[in-house]
Amino acid sequence: MRNEYDFSNAERASEIPHLAKIQAESGKTRITICLDDAIVRAYKAKAGGRGYQTLINETLRRGLEADSVKEALREVIREE
Repeated sequence: MRNEYDFSNAERASEIPHLAKIQAESGKTRITICLDDAIVRAYKAKAGGRGYQTLINETLRRGLEADSVKEALREVIREE
């Protein structure tokens, strides 16, 4: 293993046809995110056989949907 690698000529996955196709088909984007250790432990314990990352994704999706519902209700109330 080298001490240092040169990635100056590296291509992004989106620039490599077969990898771009995989990304487009999955509808998901790989990211790096820092979460509290307690959060990760709790989701791993709660996952129950499913991936904890999937569970975190579902929680985030529900949060966005709840925000949308709240905003819709606010608009209806304002109209009244």
